[in-house]
Amino acid sequence: MIPPPDDSESRPASRFRWVRAASDRVPTKWFAGIGTAAFLVATAAFGGLSTAAGPQVTALGPGGQHRNDQFAITVERAVLIDEFPDAGVYVEDGERVLALLIRVENVWNQPLAAYPDSSLTQSLEIEGLAGASPDSVARYDDATLSPSLQPGVPAQVLLAWAVEAGAFADEQELRITLNDMTLHTGSFVANGQWWTDPVPAATTAVELEDIGAGG
Repeated sequence: MIPPPDDSESRPASRFRWVRAASDRVPTKWFAGIGTAAFLVATAAFGGLSTAAGPQVTALGPGGQHRNDQFAITVERAVLIDEFPDAGVYVEDGERVLALLIRVENVWNQPLAAYPDSSLTQSLEIEGLAGASPDSVARYDDATLSPSLQPGVPAQVLLAWAVEAGAFADEQELRITLNDMTLHTGSFVANGQWWTDPVPAATTAVELEDIGAGG
């Protein structure tokens, strides 16, 4: 409550006597409620109670690169193929292989292993796969499975999933979300550092090619 001005101010103190008289008859706890309500109104007026804006998701064009503190990733190609044992994927009846070719550079300061449920695979989500990890990760040049990505050395990497034969089609637009990860440093029970907590940061799309038996 604003205190009445002293005698040195131009306004007579008598003008505020009714305020003091009224407040004497109001229970103290009411003031807390009134103050809280006033705060909420003022805060809402300035947007203070609105939901915090989420991170901005960037739409990349064809061949666009997404770069964060861990990886620089470019989606290059996506294919459907009848089978792909060379990539470490083995299909059953009624299944085919969806393979995504990416160019990736480890921009962190330590080697990073790229295996089916690693921070690399968690950095990408394909629409229609419900966040499923790939069945295999391999280098494109020499077919090394679950390769180690060295800092500052770009590599083409193939991520492959066994999918139902009719789940995807030739010339279908394959939408991909690229995630940013957070570096965690363990202490006490958990030691070391690891990347986790994927957050969508960019989207891109590539046309799916059906190459049948793969030649």
